[in-house]
Amino acid sequence: MKEYLVVDGYNVIFAWPEFDKMRKNNLGHARARLLDILVNYAALSGESVVVVFDAHLVRKNQEHSENVGRNVEVIFTQEGETADSVIERLVAELSGKGSVYVATSDWAEQSLIFGLGAYRLTPRELLERVRRAGKESERHYSSTPPGESYLENRLVDEVRKALEDWRRKKS
Repeated sequence: MKEYLVVDGYNVIFAWPEFDKMRKNNLGHARARLLDILVNYAALSGESVVVVFDAHLVRKNQEHSENVGRNVEVIFTQEGETADSVIERLVAELSGKGSVYVATSDWAEQSLIFGLGAYRLTPRELLERVRRAGKESERHYSSTPPGESYLENRLVDEVRKALEDWRRKKS
């Protein structure tokens, strides 16, 4: 079954300690860094990730979305629309397609998404998932030296010799 992760972008940026200094200096940089982290996470986990940024106070802003990476979509809300309302709409759409997790610390939002059949993740739980996925990938990719993954190094000696003989006759 497909897994979806819907992230309240600003909620996570204001909750993760790594963004403390960054968000004070340049909120756009913090957004870009969060998206970078989530693109890597989506590639490792296989989840489809949707990040929603609240732009309801931006005058004349139209809701728009863009794909960032293979399994990550970012949505900016329109003027007058909160991230919570977009997240609720997404959860309702995605619930029939698979498991939906929503990363937010907003208590009212958590209650609503439970009612729509989604699971909630606090920003801290999301951070732990991201870190765990990174550690698992490091362990997996660093455990096998590159040369050992070549097919020729995994062949039985007789097969390797037969292929080598065949290659030399062709020359």
